[in-house]
Amino acid sequence: MNADSKQDPETYAIIGAAMTVHKEFGHGFLEAVYHDALELEFKRCGIPYSREHSIPVEYRGELLGTPYSADFVCYDSVVVELKAIKATTDIETAQVLHYLKATKMARGLLINFGSPRLEYKRFIQSAKNQ
Repeated sequence: MNADSKQDPETYAIIGAAMTVHKEFGHGFLEAVYHDALELEFKRCGIPYSREHSIPVEYRGELLGTPYSADFVCYDSVVVELKAIKATTDIETAQVLHYLKATKMARGLLINFGSPRLEYKRFIQSAKNQ
């Protein structure tokens, strides 16, 4: 275990589960297949999660009628967004950052199964960025 994984074992456990799925399947499957496989791997690893987690959005203290839906929220504190695309862009990054802002959670992961090697980005938001 490296120093970063000791400081944030939860996000590293999630990344490890994603690596296991990617090692088994490689790239090329539909995103929904990776969702199902990662859910099973979370269960096997004992990672608590909520799938298709509804995220309410507020505007000036009022709840809007259109919530976001994060692919997973793990440990009640980590937003996890999955993709199965050739490469992630600023659009996917912005999506995770918006989820973090709406949930007021500090940690997020963008995981892409669509490339030959698993790609992931960790996001840590400070209270001042929210």
